[in-house]
Amino acid sequence: MPEPLLFLKLGGSLITNKNEAETALVERLEMLLAELRQFTLENPNTRVLLGHGSGSFGHHAAAKHQTRAGVEGKNGWLGFVEVWRSAQKLNQIVLRAAAKVGLTTIVFPPSACVLARAGRVRTWETEPIKKALQAGLIPVVYGDVVFDEILGGTILSTEELFYHLASALNPSRVLLAGIEPAVFADFPANSEPIAFIGKDQVLENFLQTSRSEDVTGGMRAKVSQMQLLCKQSPGSQVEIFTAVHPGELLLALKGYHSGTIIS
Repeated sequence: MPEPLLFLKLGGSLITNKNEAETALVERLEMLLAELRQFTLENPNTRVLLGHGSGSFGHHAAAKHQTRAGVEGKNGWLGFVEVWRSAQKLNQIVLRAAAKVGLTTIVFPPSACVLARAGRVRTWETEPIKKALQAGLIPVVYGDVVFDEILGGTILSTEELFYHLASALNPSRVLLAGIEPAVFADFPANSEPIAFIGKDQVLENFLQTSRSEDVTGGMRAKVSQMQLLCKQSPGSQVEIFTAVHPGELLLALKGYHSGTIIS
């Protein structure tokens, strides 16, 4: 039997202060990665692909330049590079924190290996990621700028990257860790958590976006993308949950459900 594979995303809202430009929450990040390290030691046969959002790094620059909508002209490309630098800066912070707690990670920057067409992945050679997993390494991807055949350039979220990778890698579980304990039907009041969302369920009428600047659409886009992932990869189950407090991520990794399941 193939070894189980998990996709784990650490949301931008979880590892940065999304209301202050380029502000990483380093202590929390190290806590989360230490819990991931503990899980890998206790479950050596489970492979993990790690992703993270850009939070207050990429999103502020991207909103300023409207990079998600497309890139053209000198100023547009200068903005494209500004977003790239900002997203890369957070990625380097994540990699340093991972090394500090003993995780063996290797990054696959989407800007260097993904070509998009009209905002969707068109080509991505995933064999190097498969080789990294086979070698017992933890591949890392993150929300990043990419070149686009139609738009010139754009931004792909971690969820959009996961969607493409799921078809090639077939994860058993996709864990999206953030600050919200679940998907709520009445956000931001947050009194009506949704325990389960089917892959064909229509939720757009009452799902909202997000509290802070999020150029890739916030919670509504996240849920819609994960429904598409479940349609494409029926063997995958998605969970959206909070990992703000110590131990919450480790419990989720071990299979204890606390948030919203999408399948």
